[in-house]
Amino acid sequence: MNSTRLLPTILCVLFFFPAASEASNQLPATNAPIIVVALENESYLDVVGSPYMPYYNGLITQYGLATQFYANVHGSFPDYAMLTTGELITSAGWGLPGDFPISIDNIVREMVKAAKTWRVYAENLPWVGYTGGDSYPYVKRHNPFAYMTDVVGKSQANNLVPFTQWTTDLAANALPNFSFVVPNVQHDGNECPGGGQNCANSAKLSAVDQWLQTNVTAVFQNPAFQKGGVLILWWDEGDSSDKAHVGGQVAVVFAGPNIKPGYMSTTFYRHEHLLRTIVELLGINAPGCTVYVPSMAEFFVGH
Repeated sequence: MNSTRLLPTILCVLFFFPAASEASNQLPATNAPIIVVALENESYLDVVGSPYMPYYNGLITQYGLATQFYANVHGSFPDYAMLTTGELITSAGWGLPGDFPISIDNIVREMVKAAKTWRVYAENLPWVGYTGGDSYPYVKRHNPFAYMTDVVGKSQANNLVPFTQWTTDLAANALPNFSFVVPNVQHDGNECPGGGQNCANSAKLSAVDQWLQTNVTAVFQNPAFQKGGVLILWWDEGDSSDKAHVGGQVAVVFAGPNIKPGYMSTTFYRHEHLLRTIVELLGINAPGCTVYVPSMAEFFVGH
């Protein structure tokens, strides 16, 4: 195995509950679209109640918010890895992965086994199937799928598409079972709207909010999504000064027709709990440490 695991699966049992104890509250699988939008480096207190994020906060009011969700670490890539493999992975330092293959079990492998469809919609991705390095303002480290041996050099790479395909698929009611949406670094909270860091944080928050309003609003009118789809607005980590539970507190939002209206969860969660939720909704096996944690089923009507 070429990738470095910070938390090997063999140690998972030291940190998490046995999977068997959670079976009674497992979410039923759905064929409706499951969508994750990946956002960057803003803490809970920066986002919740912010006057610069009216659209985001409107979704919080209407749908569900995890009030005690904490990133595993600081440094983007290990958090993205946990969300897609159930383990923390790094290479060449925190959040600075080299071009190494991720060969451990992962969400793509399990989706392929179960014949589930998937796509990464990455803003400014140079072309379909691109698994190369950064092409600013697209950065590879925010796209963990581009490091997976199940994807690189295989036909599955064709599921990595430029974000322009998002509008086409949404309008055609052709979203896959699972979508991972990657805004570029000027729209995800990582950098200022024009690039760099020389702006007030309010400008970054406003850019995220406007991007979301422009690009995800139509999801709620999508016929397939209306049959039980879930939109998850996810942050990889808090801002650099936020050390709460190591990676900082983030404002993860669940939205969709089966989400309890105005629901505010006070349960402690991390990225592996969200991955468990996603795999239950997809009806696929849980990779890595995810098998040992409960899902976030409490957000869903009937749980």
